[in-house]
Amino acid sequence: MRKEEKAQEINEIAEILSKYSTVYVADLTGLTVEKTNNLRRTCFRKGVKVRMVKNTLLRKAMEQLDADYSEMYEALHGNSAIMMAEVGNLPARIIKDFRGKAAIPAIKAAYIDQSVYLGDNQIDILASLKSREELIGDIIGLLQSPARNVISALQSGGGKLAGIVKTLSEREN
Repeated sequence: MRKEEKAQEINEIAEILSKYSTVYVADLTGLTVEKTNNLRRTCFRKGVKVRMVKNTLLRKAMEQLDADYSEMYEALHGNSAIMMAEVGNLPARIIKDFRGKAAIPAIKAAYIDQSVYLGDNQIDILASLKSREELIGDIIGLLQSPARNVISALQSGGGKLAGIVKTLSEREN
């Protein structure tokens, strides 16, 4: 690869990385062509971008960006693929579901909203992370719960109160 081609590749990787707040570096070593294609198809269907990269070019692209990827540099060895998504837990869920009981694909490192996770032992933590939308839904549910309880109590109490008033008014007649 010539110097101009490397510079162009670094710029392409940097441009792609700048668009995503979630970046996983995965090891796909040992996957057959068929399984690799199946993984790529699954990622495409779920909105995860996958790209095979050279570690040195990836590191240089990361160094160009404002985000601090420096903790991930130690994971850049061997064969690497980057997986980028808008939702932080999506690549981990795809990998976990895809591999089943096998050890590959493996997560080398993950960068999610300025937090770095190193090693494949983090896959359960990464897969269980809640997305921004899920967290907002949980907060709204928690905020609505007391209001629902008050409304429910007033509705049930209102019916009882109306019944008591009706009974009392009928007694006087």
